[in-house]
Amino acid sequence: MHKTVDIELGADILGANRRIAEDNAKLLAKAGVHSFDFMGSTGSGKTLLIEALIERLKGMGIRCAAITGDVAGDDDYRRLTAHGIRAANVNTDKDCHLDAHRVDHALEHLDLKCVDVLFVENVGNLVCPADFPLGTEKRIVMCSVTEGDDMIRKHPVIFMLADIVVINKVDLATAIEVDEKVLVRDLLRIRPGAKYVLTDAKHGKGVDELLALMGLDRLTPRGGTCAQV
Repeated sequence: MHKTVDIELGADILGANRRIAEDNAKLLAKAGVHSFDFMGSTGSGKTLLIEALIERLKGMGIRCAAITGDVAGDDDYRRLTAHGIRAANVNTDKDCHLDAHRVDHALEHLDLKCVDVLFVENVGNLVCPADFPLGTEKRIVMCSVTEGDDMIRKHPVIFMLADIVVINKVDLATAIEVDEKVLVRDLLRIRPGAKYVLTDAKHGKGVDELLALMGLDRLTPRGGTCAQV
C-alpha cells in the first residue's frame, strides 16, 4: 500500500514542480530574459565557464544575472557577483538539486527589467536535477574529462534531456589519458544529433562556440536605466 502512496506523492511533487516551472518560464519570457540552467557534477567547471560567458556578454553590453544553488555556502555567489552582476544565492540544505519553487523565490530578488541573460547554476549533481526543470529557456549539462570518459554512459538521463552538452577541461585530456572522443561518441549514441561543445573554460577555448549554441552571440542590449549593482 505504501508503495502506491509513495508513487502518487512523487508524481504530485514532480507535477507541482512542472507547473511552477511553467510559471517561471512565462515570467522570464514576459520580461525578455534569456535563461539557462547549468547542471553538472561538482568540479566540472560550471562556475568558471559562467564567469567566462559573463565577461563575453558584458563586453557586448549585455546585462547578466545569476542564481547560484549549493547545498551550503555562498562561494559561487561571491565569485559571480565579483563580476558586477545581480545574483541570488540559494542553499538547498539536504536537497541535491534546485527546484522551480526555490527559483521562483530567487527571482523575486532580481530586478528582471535590468537583466538580459540569467544563469542558473544548479547544485553539483548528475542525477537529481534531471527531474526538476526550473523554467529556463535551455538546460545545459556539463561534464569534464577529469571525471573519466564513462560519465555520459553512466548518467544517460540528464544528458538525454540536455539542450546543450559541454565537455570541459579538454586541455587536460592527454595528461590524464582520457579521450574526449569517447565522451562525444557516448553522447551521440544516446542522443543522436545532440548539440555539444568542447571547452577549456580556464583558457577560454570553446566559449564563443557555446555562446553561439545558446543563441547569444548576436544578442543586442535592450537598454534602459538601472541602478548600479
